[in-house]
Amino acid sequence: MMYRSLFPRDFFADLERLQREFQSGIDASPSIRGLGRGGYPALNVGSTPTSVEVYAFAPGMNPAAIDVHLERGVLTLSGERSRPASDEKSTRHVDERFEGRFRRVVSLPDDIDPNAVTARYRDGVLHVSIQRRAATQPRRIEVQ
Repeated sequence: MMYRSLFPRDFFADLERLQREFQSGIDASPSIRGLGRGGYPALNVGSTPTSVEVYAFAPGMNPAAIDVHLERGVLTLSGERSRPASDEKSTRHVDERFEGRFRRVVSLPDDIDPNAVTARYRDGVLHVSIQRRAATQPRRIEVQ
């Protein structure tokens, strides 16, 4: 009698794949403490002692089409990316470029100053810098 496996495929590899897929669904909303994967535009979020820095990678965008909104410690980047006009006679074989509406939301720490925000778009990268409140920044006190 020939031995047959109860699990014809690698059962543990399938379980690991399912766990990764489930975890990626949970990690959908980025915050300053950890980023989920996926979404457009791709984000890098970091901090310094004096500011929180957000970089959104959105090449080919018109800066006027990007909306940056900060309310109650939540930074929202939204807009729409449209497809460039194409020739009627051309045929597209592969189209991996994202187009359509997008929205990314980042939770920020409590010590940010909502009145000290700058946003610059250059070379396809949107850089949003949010300063921290001066009262919450550590300072060295001179002993006399």
